[in-house]
Amino acid sequence: MGAADNGADGAPAGSQSHDPDFPERFREFMRTGWRDAGLDVTPRAEAPDHAKRRAELSAAFPGETLIIPSGAERVRSNDTNHSFRPGTEHVWLSGSHEPDSVLVVRPSGDATLYVHPRSPRDTDEFFTDRNNGELWVGRRHTLAERATELQITTAHIDELGAALDDCAPGRTRVLRGFDPAVDERVRATDPQRDADLAAILSELRLVKDAWELEQLQDAVDATVRGFEDAARALPADRPVRERLIEGLFWLRARHDGNDVGYSSIVGAGVHGTILHWTRNDGETRPGELLLLDMGVENRNFYTADVTRTLPVSGTFTPLQRQVYDLVHHSQQAGIDTIRPGVAFDDVHQACMRVLAEGLSDLGILPVTVDEAMKPDSILYRRWTLHGFGHMLGLDVHDCARSRKEKYREGSLEAGYVLTVEPGLYFQPEDELVPQELRGLAVRIEDDVLVTPTGARNLSDGLPRAADDVESWLAARREEEYRLPQ
Repeated sequence: MGAADNGADGAPAGSQSHDPDFPERFREFMRTGWRDAGLDVTPRAEAPDHAKRRAELSAAFPGETLIIPSGAERVRSNDTNHSFRPGTEHVWLSGSHEPDSVLVVRPSGDATLYVHPRSPRDTDEFFTDRNNGELWVGRRHTLAERATELQITTAHIDELGAALDDCAPGRTRVLRGFDPAVDERVRATDPQRDADLAAILSELRLVKDAWELEQLQDAVDATVRGFEDAARALPADRPVRERLIEGLFWLRARHDGNDVGYSSIVGAGVHGTILHWTRNDGETRPGELLLLDMGVENRNFYTADVTRTLPVSGTFTPLQRQVYDLVHHSQQAGIDTIRPGVAFDDVHQACMRVLAEGLSDLGILPVTVDEAMKPDSILYRRWTLHGFGHMLGLDVHDCARSRKEKYREGSLEAGYVLTVEPGLYFQPEDELVPQELRGLAVRIEDDVLVTPTGARNLSDGLPRAADDVESWLAARREEEYRLPQ
């Protein structure tokens, strides 16, 4: 249906100018002489978790049909695509990683996964279709193999149209924005109904189960190794390009996981003051700081999100250390606040008050700390624009469609995973700060699990205190960089 049958640019498969025009004699030859190599497929360990999640979602919308697509590949250039990453909600409910797949959950709670199965050898698709053909993109599972692996009923994607036409208007909800063909076929009668589906899906994902926590720890551990790789390649006495650091981390991410969870931020010197610096076209300089915000996405698409700020020369200058310690104390105040029942905003206020007090001590804050903290003032945020953190999971900014009363204006629960990432950024053009502070930036970010009694730092494999950062960096520089094993 739709994109499943077309090329990257929407044209029918095999219609590009560079596609070969195979003669019939060759086609007949290609259809013969193939051995059918079966696969020994076993159920995925997490399949029961996916079934439980589908049941919870269905219970939230009794008597309704719910449609959750995986999304299609996206064009990068002409007829080449970006690497495919399935929609988060589709992965969470089915475990399927394939493009152009659609999960349909019926009012009974029964679910069917519509997928493009293995290209059969009794048609020409397996060698002529460069988007789906087995000789072009590799072997897909058969419908039976996919059903066994994911423990879910499967059907051919070509049957989806009839299934969607059978959906009752007014009792069907679609997770929209992933599959234009589905969006068009199942017209929205009330957009709020579909928005409610997206919100509930986000909220159901707030509490991570045991398997999800294993995946997050796996992503964090790989991220720690990636930071170690970066440190080994960071000389103290000469410049190195930001893109070298970015590339080394990406190598670790691809080797130990699926990819990076987001575009890596490698901010040397003044580039660290740009909150989402991802061009990474500068270079480090001895005496400056290097801000690294990077995370590995593991093979099941769970991502870490960690930031460290390193002194390129190996030791912080007194002023750098003063700012670094201030940010560290702010982060620790936030982590110390985390426990079930605490308001999300309480963590934010704990971090921000420490920053405001520190800015006052530096002689920068133009008003008192209490005045700066008032909601109609927040003048301190000139030097720290972002909040303290966000939820983390399958998305780096996880559960983002949750209703505000369940997230930003809600309270923490055991099983939430969130980042704590305060920072201070003194822009090089800021005339309200002393010259010696201009261009200096520090952010420290860790991934924190809310436990029944408090908090656990999942990324404590990387040091945070200034002395420990210096010692860690020195130890890594004594090690020879080796390719991931």
